[in-house]
Amino acid sequence: MRLIGPDGSQLGIKALPEALTLARQVDLDLVEVAPMATPPVCRIMDYGKFRYEESQKAKESRKKTVHVSIKEVKFRPKIGKGDFDTKVRHMQDFLAEGHKVKVTLQFRGREMAHPELGSKILDAVLEQVGPAAKVETQARLEGRNMTMVLAPDKKPAPKKADKNSKGDTGDTSQSATIGSPAEPAAEPA
Repeated sequence: MRLIGPDGSQLGIKALPEALTLARQVDLDLVEVAPMATPPVCRIMDYGKFRYEESQKAKESRKKTVHVSIKEVKFRPKIGKGDFDTKVRHMQDFLAEGHKVKVTLQFRGREMAHPELGSKILDAVLEQVGPAAKVETQARLEGRNMTMVLAPDKKPAPKKADKNSKGDTGDTSQSATIGSPAEPAAEPA
């Protein structure tokens, strides 16, 4: 077998008893590194320390992985404006956190006769979410549900800046919204 020393130096091709004797002299273990090679490669090392370092590397790599989960938001064709806005706001939060969002539109009974109502709602969802998300799976009808999957856009820093600017425009739109109900109230009077 080919033998590698504790410092990584090549010790040449040795017999098993001789390699074990060398490992015992330096009070270390003889570990087979590449059993499929010809001749097999063995290394003199502290096996306990080696296993510990490998587990530390594995732990570090697990820390660096990003877990993307899919959040599901369910709609109905006859959803009210307030409920719709709340669910869209939740979707925007999920997307900002980096989660994918599965938008499910549930049809019941006679609602199945009008799938165009469902596609209108999903279009409205896309319009409100805006550039914060991209469509990963287009809307499609599966049984009594119409589903669509949205993924967050890969530019998180500009999204925060957009939120601040949207907040500024939100103040002006609120004043416009306050003025809008007054106009319809004036019409019936």
